[in-house]
Amino acid sequence: MNPNVKIIFGLFGGLAIFIFGMNMMSESLQKAAGERMKKILSLLRKNPILGVLAGALTTAVLQSSSATTVMAIGFVSAGLMTLPQAISIIFGANISTTITAQIIAFKISNYIYLFIFVGFLISFVVKNQKWKYVGQTLFAFGLLFLGIETMGGVMKPLAKSAFFTDMIGKVSNVPVLGVLTGTLMTLVVQSSSATIAVLQNFASQAGADGVSSVIGLAGAIPILLGDNIGTTITALLANIGQNKDAKRTAVAHSLFNISGCLIFIWVVPLYAKFIQYISPKGDEIAVISRQIANAHTCFNIAMTLIWIPLIWVMVKFVMNIIPDSRNESSERQDDILYLDKKYLNQPAAALHVTAKELIRCSSIVEALLKSIVEADKKNKDDGKSDFKVFEKVITNSGLIQKISQKINDFMSQLFSLGTLTEAQANQAAGLLYAISDIERIGQFSGEISRNVLEQQSKSHKTHYSKDAIKDL
Repeated sequence: MNPNVKIIFGLFGGLAIFIFGMNMMSESLQKAAGERMKKILSLLRKNPILGVLAGALTTAVLQSSSATTVMAIGFVSAGLMTLPQAISIIFGANISTTITAQIIAFKISNYIYLFIFVGFLISFVVKNQKWKYVGQTLFAFGLLFLGIETMGGVMKPLAKSAFFTDMIGKVSNVPVLGVLTGTLMTLVVQSSSATIAVLQNFASQAGADGVSSVIGLAGAIPILLGDNIGTTITALLANIGQNKDAKRTAVAHSLFNISGCLIFIWVVPLYAKFIQYISPKGDEIAVISRQIANAHTCFNIAMTLIWIPLIWVMVKFVMNIIPDSRNESSERQDDILYLDKKYLNQPAAALHVTAKELIRCSSIVEALLKSIVEADKKNKDDGKSDFKVFEKVITNSGLIQKISQKINDFMSQLFSLGTLTEAQANQAAGLLYAISDIERIGQFSGEISRNVLEQQSKSHKTHYSKDAIKDL
């Protein structure tokens, strides 16, 4: 096989193993601890500091900033959390998402296959569901490092290529080119963690002198900043067509990273010296992976400290970009409010928004029954029926059928993914039973109203008995 082709296949193959392992680890952790983390998020949201801690803790456990973000958006959509609280949680998620880079900086190549074997053994042999998730997490952790090792192996010839080192030298000397390179890499790969892992591996390759890094920390930092911008663009593209809360969250995330890039790009040499000072000492190629991880972590901590007292500014900026529509309530009344396909990959969040949609649906049904009782009472008192009330009941009965169908479709998709735990599956079944009852009550309300209108059209004075009203 041609050496260049072998390098390309090795790089993309290793990247595929890394991303697969990272996603699998995140999914397993969410199944094991997703519900618990959702409770922590809902509790620690009283002020921005607690919000940052909640976001950091949740993301550290779940190893997925997107899962934390989706939960926060779900709480905002449900009215359980304000936008400033959600933004503070995202700040914390940004800090903890750097843990992946910190883990990669550890040299555990001798134990990769041990993690894979032990993880497989636990998930294959143990019958307890939670222990299976632990096994899957260990297995995925091993795959993650196997992908890194594969990429590192094929990058060694690149470090010796004169053409490639010259090209990297140009990028290192012009920070803007580094930012553009990092942004483009993340847009292509669709994962900042993956591109930072590639950067850590490449920077660990020795240059022409055999001692110093092929790119150096000062050359790696602009690419790191570009990776952060790339992930915000990816988030913005992913939120096209989503609800306003999701869009506002994506814009806030973008503002956080872009403002950080605009600040740090002017002080790259000083920042590199600071990172070298606080990081372990040794040969550059031995410690640069840890230095890049530290640079990533310090960047997010610094930007969080800058933005926490200025959250109100960020909220105002975001609300100006994506304002509330004047006719939003009337536009959304005829459709679902909380369900979003984006939540399907996050079972805990999906069940939460389904419950909120179901509660909204039940409140509409309750209003229908009250209006029927009040209209019948008016009919008894003065012999006049309010046709508009019954017509509105018929209309809203149709709305109930429409919402119920969408909830059932959403739940069917959730079940088909096979990501629900046993407890979540039981909760989902309970929600389906409830929506079935609500749909049936809505249907009966419509039939009652049609019956009344039909009787009135025949000039029959009709009203319901005391027992019938009591049943309603």
